[in-house]
Amino acid sequence: MTQPNHLDLDAEFQLAEPCAIEAIKTWTTPLFIAKQPDHEFLKEELVNYIYQCKAQQAEKIDSRVAPIAKHKLFESPLNFLEAQTPEVMELKRIFEELLAEVAFEVNKEAWPEEVEVDANIIESWYHVTQNGGYHDAHSHPNCSWCGIYYLDPGESTLGDRNGVNRFYDPRVNAEHYSDAGTAYLSGQGVWDFEPKEGQIIFFPSYLKHAALTYFGQQDRIVIAFNAIIDIY
Repeated sequence: MTQPNHLDLDAEFQLAEPCAIEAIKTWTTPLFIAKQPDHEFLKEELVNYIYQCKAQQAEKIDSRVAPIAKHKLFESPLNFLEAQTPEVMELKRIFEELLAEVAFEVNKEAWPEEVEVDANIIESWYHVTQNGGYHDAHSHPNCSWCGIYYLDPGESTLGDRNGVNRFYDPRVNAEHYSDAGTAYLSGQGVWDFEPKEGQIIFFPSYLKHAALTYFGQQDRIVIAFNAIIDIY
């Protein structure tokens, strides 16, 4: 029987191309940030209208949703953007138009080539948060996309984690074990977003988030919403 030539085999291996490793990134969570194009034009009227509504609230948490998760803030019923005032109607139109673009961007590979996107806001509310106010971690069921519009972030700052929105890593089992190989996951599993006046952040409804404690003499005012998407 002929014995294999080990020298020839070694030479063959040396001539082979090195093994290529391909990175596959899966299960990402997309978030989108946009500037409300008519912010400067609409802000004053929106703020005035919100304070009018706040003065008429029967309870601080007029939505009656999870009141113990909220502290030192006023929350409207969940139909704020249904108000038939010009500035609110225009704001809703802008939100739905931007959200349709967001939905198209993340779904374009799965959708048919020619589609019309219809984004419908089904719940909406304002928060007027006062000194020491916060909203505990939560997510939004019964919708696909959510948004937060920073009408007036007050004295919120990212560096002090003052009044920021915190988003939590949805990979709940990601940190069951930690060593040098998992450093890319980050040690805290959160992402803090600095509220900037006029900005809107859009995020998937499953993403747990919170409004960290706000400290400031000026009110922090946001408008938030839940939406569903249809195509035809």
